[in-house]
Amino acid sequence: MNSAAAPQLLMYAAIFAIFYFVLLRPQQQQKKRLEELMLGVKKGDEVVTAGGIVGDVIFIKTAGTDGTPSLDDRITIKSGESRLVVERGRIARVVTGGASTAATGKSATSGSGG
Repeated sequence: MNSAAAPQLLMYAAIFAIFYFVLLRPQQQQKKRLEELMLGVKKGDEVVTAGGIVGDVIFIKTAGTDGTPSLDDRITIKSGESRLVVERGRIARVVTGGASTAATGKSATSGSGG
């Protein structure tokens, strides 16, 4: 009876391993990369919030007393003529460096065409 159960256990273990390496592990890695990206936001970066607001970071107020960045920090962004305060954890995407001009140019041309 023990030898009959071994192939079934091996099959279930293989299914679990495939499920882990195809679904769970990439999702954990993506979540870790996004958190590192959010914690690395600095003044001057262009960000997109979870609500879809695009703006430039103009001020970062850390919530902790030790000065280390956390997801509860308050970030002031300038979008158009408005200034908004959002939590660092609500940032969905960061556009930095030369990519910000390319992304801005693309969004400006696509916005004027429609």
